[in-house]
Amino acid sequence: MKSRLFIFIIILFMTAALTNCIKQKQQGLTITEGILSIGVEVGYPPMEYMDIDSATLIGFDIELAKALSGKLGLSADFIDTSWEGIFAGLDSGKYDIALNITILPERQQKFNFTKPYINSFITIVTLNNSSVSISEAQDIAGFRIGYQGDTTAQYFAQRLKEQGVVFSSFAYDKIIHCFNDLQIGRIDLVIVDNIAASHYTEKEASNFKIIWEGMDAEHIGICLKKGNDALTNALNNALYELFQDGTMQELSFKIFSRDLVSSVRNF
Repeated sequence: MKSRLFIFIIILFMTAALTNCIKQKQQGLTITEGILSIGVEVGYPPMEYMDIDSATLIGFDIELAKALSGKLGLSADFIDTSWEGIFAGLDSGKYDIALNITILPERQQKFNFTKPYINSFITIVTLNNSSVSISEAQDIAGFRIGYQGDTTAQYFAQRLKEQGVVFSSFAYDKIIHCFNDLQIGRIDLVIVDNIAASHYTEKEASNFKIIWEGMDAEHIGICLKKGNDALTNALNNALYELFQDGTMQELSFKIFSRDLVSSVRNF
């Protein structure tokens, strides 16, 4: 009986020590102790958007952030922010991290990034009944093109213009507005990453189709304020664990019905 009591006391001691160790490890790691605050642009399915009840946040990034927070012993607090203000929010300390950010050299000069957690590819989308055919990106010449402003889709379009490809371009604040205008004929094509494109084109009775997909992968990671190395390292370790225990693959199949994450596992 005494030996059982002794073992029980030892277990309690070890549990308390482990809890205290986690608390000490995470102290000062985030803006608000015990909370990982996450900047997201709600309205970019299937990564982060509202469920049909218009109140519940869902999507791959939402599931990922909750899993990461759990690994770090923190609770997740999501802060909806406009895409054009997402980097300023990091700089001003509005939140700890921003999700679904393509890792670009010019961005790495100004911000910290974790390792990638998913890849994407630029695609071109049009209406199902459209006769437009695109064999190479330059074939968008003469068309009206829509994309979300200040994204890699816009950078892609700008590079084509710099190459002398002539087309009309329209920047939107939300990706859904691109597809709304494509639907009613205000634009002819939408440039968007393959993940969002699949969300719109693979729906039952979808009115949209992908007609071109690029070959160059874009690595998407978690963005942090420049110099926030402690949290960056903690998130990288948590991501590694999520890849190792199969959580990343499970989330990918849950949200995308296929594995879109294994290609970045060893980065």
